[in-house]
Amino acid sequence: MALSDLKKIFFSVHLYIVISLLALMLFPLSWPVKLPTEFWIKQVLIHLVWAALFYANLLFFTPKLLYRNKAILFVLLLIASLFAVVYLNLWLDEVTGWKAALGRLFKNWGKKSADDGHSYNYWIIISTLVVLGVSTIIAVSKKIKSDQDALKATEQEKISSELSFLKAQINPHFFFNILHTIYALSDSNPSASKDAVYTLSHMMRYVIYETKNDLTDLEKEIKFAEDYIKLMKLRLSDDVQVIFEKQANLRNCEVAPMLFLPFIENAFKHGISAVHPSYIYIDIGQEAGKLKLEIKNSLFEEQAAYLEDSNGIGIANTKRRLDLLYPGRYALKVNRDLTAKEFTVVLTFQLNEN
Repeated sequence: MALSDLKKIFFSVHLYIVISLLALMLFPLSWPVKLPTEFWIKQVLIHLVWAALFYANLLFFTPKLLYRNKAILFVLLLIASLFAVVYLNLWLDEVTGWKAALGRLFKNWGKKSADDGHSYNYWIIISTLVVLGVSTIIAVSKKIKSDQDALKATEQEKISSELSFLKAQINPHFFFNILHTIYALSDSNPSASKDAVYTLSHMMRYVIYETKNDLTDLEKEIKFAEDYIKLMKLRLSDDVQVIFEKQANLRNCEVAPMLFLPFIENAFKHGISAVHPSYIYIDIGQEAGKLKLEIKNSLFEEQAAYLEDSNGIGIANTKRRLDLLYPGRYALKVNRDLTAKEFTVVLTFQLNEN
């Protein structure tokens, strides 16, 4: 066991146990009589035995037996320890000779020795049981807390791993669509293709450096969304209207990186028609300490079947990321209005202000 572990043990609840043993040992000082040296020697020795038993049970008996489902052997060992303390106490009585010394101090000691002997033995048994009980309770409590901490750490590690996995799923999905766009532009519009590559380089820098952490600046996340919209507009016809609005003087705060992209990407994927006029409306604003993302796009009958609440890898993963990063602090509403032929996504969540 490391020295730091020993310090943690001593400077904790166990310190109060030691103080209690010392107080119990020194309690006879309050008696209106000067007790012989032999008595104090016996007091010190029996309390040292109790202290040794306390830590033996705390550090060895309980961890090695009770923690490992060896309850019967553990109980037998405690019973054996109890008998050992009783017999050791009798041996210390003989070695120290404290009873004889008290007999010389109190004239009537001999008349009460038999009754006092039984009472004293009961006291030794009760004290030993208390020492064993308290040390067992502390050891079990430490084990429960340790298991809870380990479980919490495991869950946190699992969440971190899952977040990394979800982001890894989103990124290839996103780049697949972007590269497909650049490929389509390479023959028809080389100049636009160069602009797309330049814009993509900024976006790749964001993905590489900003998604390492769970949170990034809202300003950077919005700029990333603007770059994506700029890139996607390069291949759109004049029949498609794209409106991007953001509230003036947005307070900078921390948000999960690439949180907006799946919803915006979904609007471009399903809200545009090659033969009908279509539109995409994106609005980002803040109100009462919450961030609101609203996206509306045109809805066509041939695409309606694909627009379910969990449609798309990116959407499903983003919902899972929201559950992990903003548990109980976000609201996601998805509405498919066949009458108005409009698909709406509204995401609101509590801000983490810088």
